[in-house]
Amino acid sequence: MKIAKVGSIIEFKEGLTGVVEKVNENSVIVDLTYMENFRELDLDRRTVVNHKNYKIVKESFS
Repeated sequence: MKIAKVGSIIEFKEGLTGVVEKVNENSVIVDLTYMENFRELDLDRRTVVNHKNYKIVKESFS
């Protein structure tokens, strides 16, 4: 299992995407405002996703 880095774009829960803001031991904190339809979905700005429950869409190169 590859772990995302800060700045990586990840996908989780059947199509939600976001930018990783912080990497914890077992999870990442994700900023969901990256999605174009963020306001329409009425979601919280951030969420926590376990490392087992996402795939990396775009790597961070920082």
